[in-house]
Amino acid sequence: MKNIIILGTGGLAAQLTFYIEDNNSKVENDEKLNILGYIDYEYNIEKHWKRYNFKTPVLCDIDSYIPKENEEVLLAISNVEFRKKMIDILVKKNAKIGSFIHSTVIISKSQKFGFGNIVMPFCEVEPNSQVGDCNILTPYSFISHDSIVGSGNFFSKAAISGHTEIGNNNYFGLGSVVVPHVKIGNNNVIIAGMMVHESIKDDTTVFYRYKEQVLKIPK
Repeated sequence: MKNIIILGTGGLAAQLTFYIEDNNSKVENDEKLNILGYIDYEYNIEKHWKRYNFKTPVLCDIDSYIPKENEEVLLAISNVEFRKKMIDILVKKNAKIGSFIHSTVIISKSQKFGFGNIVMPFCEVEPNSQVGDCNILTPYSFISHDSIVGSGNFFSKAAISGHTEIGNNNYFGLGSVVVPHVKIGNNNVIIAGMMVHESIKDDTTVFYRYKEQVLKIPK
């Protein structure tokens, strides 16, 4: 059994906790994760930690955290920019950033996978794909064949088609889709439900125009 600490106490931490507990009921003892507690600032304890009735305590905040040899930190922060700051702090502290891949995930043996990735239930990572470090895939996200994904990205039930290239620190909103052969740079935000059909460079937000007319065609 591996000892882990979850960074964050919000909704994503609650999700991750739930999936770890579910996964522990399905795997052998040496594959189980033992949640020692959480890292977060004191002002979030009332706001988040108590709401989700976590079984283990908030141990400290990120500033006072001292890594131990027999533990790993799992990142449960959806805000891409803030998560990047937390990763930088953990790296400077020589903390070990762990990964979590739920037992229902389908991953091709031919793919290349970095460290610190969180992959929630029913995701797929298909053949000849490459995934960097510290990405988060929420349930039912998939990365299709022959795709290259960088580091620090957040995928919310997102669909990444084949032969796609994605850089670093991008946020893919709920149900967003990237069509084949598209290239996406760094630090972009793809709003929920968007279909990205052309390449994007850096620092771009992709969204529908405000109050765009929705057509309803009767039968």
